[in-house]
Amino acid sequence: MKPEILLIEPMMESIEARLDASYRLHRLFQAQDRAAFISGIASNIRGIVTGGGSGASNALVDALPALEIIAINGIGTDAVDLEHARRRRIRVTTTPDVLTDDVADLAIALLLATARRLCVGDRYIREGRWEKRENLPLAHRVSGKKLGILGMGRVGRAIANRAAPFGMQIAYHDLRAFSDVAHRYERDLETLARWCDFFVVAAAGGAQSRGLVGARVIDALGPDGVLVNVARGSVVDEPALASALAEGRLGGAGLDVFADEPNVPKALWGLDNVVLQPHRASATVETRIAMGELVLENLASHFAGREPRTAVV
Repeated sequence: MKPEILLIEPMMESIEARLDASYRLHRLFQAQDRAAFISGIASNIRGIVTGGGSGASNALVDALPALEIIAINGIGTDAVDLEHARRRRIRVTTTPDVLTDDVADLAIALLLATARRLCVGDRYIREGRWEKRENLPLAHRVSGKKLGILGMGRVGRAIANRAAPFGMQIAYHDLRAFSDVAHRYERDLETLARWCDFFVVAAAGGAQSRGLVGARVIDALGPDGVLVNVARGSVVDEPALASALAEGRLGGAGLDVFADEPNVPKALWGLDNVVLQPHRASATVETRIAMGELVLENLASHFAGREPRTAVV
């Protein structure tokens, strides 16, 4: 008998085909009535495959008495209650490392796009304004500027490595200083924001970081500062961010994540100093395949009685 798996959201077609080959796969995202769908299969589900943003609620976990493993296709664990999983003796796995480069690449892309006003220039041409010789405001330089990074984990370090060739001065804030990081550690987040020109959020989501970048940190960045978020929308006080951008108290923002996805505050839509992306930092063919393959490996290891390679619980 193939183990039965509940798939919360779509994956690469090739990865889903391999899941179908090894497991009896139930696609929750295709169900019209999700509650009825889960009720009909609950007693047989031994694994959940989900995304970092979707996770698996305690209510869903508790509805599945035979559940053994939650395989997250991503690195975020904030949408899964890890303590609850431990109490239920449910394994939880993620897909670290394989998406680090793409997330760091997008952070730099958002930084450049916002500072150099790339989307504004694109619209300027498409709307025929260049032909009319309309004025286009100057952008801001990136090279040689000061970069502050919130969260010096895998992604934060990869961002710093990419920023260094731009001649940027780099400092960071985290729960502690790291002896293997050469960049300056700043204990106070507001001080870091006041010092830097560009502020990149790369911290893990969850209760411990919710609203960490609040109004005071945003105001410390100031009217020439740029905030980039490739972590979790919950880390930033979104209403405070939107107000600061609209009122000119913050220079710009490049955002890949939001507090209530896919609902992006309408206040951000019409702002020329904001670049928006629909949570696509890891959305390349190469990385999504690598992530999916790691999900498959973790599932196979678990059901074979081996320790999953990237288990967090």
